[in-house]
Amino acid sequence: MATNHSDPLAGIPATPFLAADIGGTHGRVALMRASRGGAEGVETLAYRVFACAQFPMLSDLLRAFINVEVHVPVKHCVLACAGQVMGNEVVNDNLPWPIHLTQLRQALGFDQVAVLNDFEALAYALDGSLADGGRHLCGPDTPSNGPTLVIGPGTGLGAAVHVPGPAGGFVLPTEAGQMDFAPNSLREREILECMAPNGGYVPFEYVVSGPGLLTIYATLCTLDGETPALATPEAVTAAAVACSDPRAVEALDVFCACLGTLAGNLAIAFMPTGGVYLAGGFLSSIFEWLKRSTFEERFLHGRSARALLSHMPVWVTEHGRHGVLGAARWYLRHGMAGAGPLQHAVADGAAA
Repeated sequence: MATNHSDPLAGIPATPFLAADIGGTHGRVALMRASRGGAEGVETLAYRVFACAQFPMLSDLLRAFINVEVHVPVKHCVLACAGQVMGNEVVNDNLPWPIHLTQLRQALGFDQVAVLNDFEALAYALDGSLADGGRHLCGPDTPSNGPTLVIGPGTGLGAAVHVPGPAGGFVLPTEAGQMDFAPNSLREREILECMAPNGGYVPFEYVVSGPGLLTIYATLCTLDGETPALATPEAVTAAAVACSDPRAVEALDVFCACLGTLAGNLAIAFMPTGGVYLAGGFLSSIFEWLKRSTFEERFLHGRSARALLSHMPVWVTEHGRHGVLGAARWYLRHGMAGAGPLQHAVADGAAA
């Protein structure tokens, strides 16, 4: 009898499982199951957003969700986490607590815990809902075929590339936020010198992130001999939009310019002819500012790169539920689908 392999979810039982998108500030958790009826291939049964700082460990955050939303035994969990897996631990500077996979599995009684990078999960969502509803920022206003790049400044800075292909294609995760920050203007050189007066390594996420925006603001105040009046990235953004603090205005301008440089650098490296997606509620809140900033000029770079980059569309899109959706889609295809061994860290009862 002939077998149709066109549906990568064929044969997967619709058993509920947890999918969680864990960042430095928020933990988004969903109860999911495979679905034959929806275009995404997954169905969300319950969804909640938690503040990570309110929980002493990740297991406590997940247990809070389970106690309220889960009414049947759940034995499988997939985590989309900021950082990368090294052995049994997720290594990242921005998470509020360490994540040990075996401890997590044992604490919650899971049979399996699988992990992938949070922006890798977002990139898997680019093959579905994340690509819908974005606001066009620059470049062509219609998508074309080819790889897509997702970048997101939040508590840290993440990026990943989705390459289209059979069964949803595949994703190249990155640690782009850890690349060396390279100033483009004289003012940015002053900022870098103030941040690292003795030289040394300054990662891009120290500038292009929520905390990075606050760092830019505080550094500009230092350079101009002023005492910072604002203490959070949200306050800097609000003051800039209200034009109530000149240093906040300049800080947001510098942030947008540096984001443009980073996005252009990554676009040169990965050639995302399918488009660049800037993800995150923070960017959505400053969309109009971003649109009139020097982002586009800095994204385009110069010389021959300009002609290439001008054909790559750039959108701003919300992060929202897309991380848990992308993690769930990856897990169904690569974990529960039996399509081969997982390519990411897994803690399970057999291995523990």
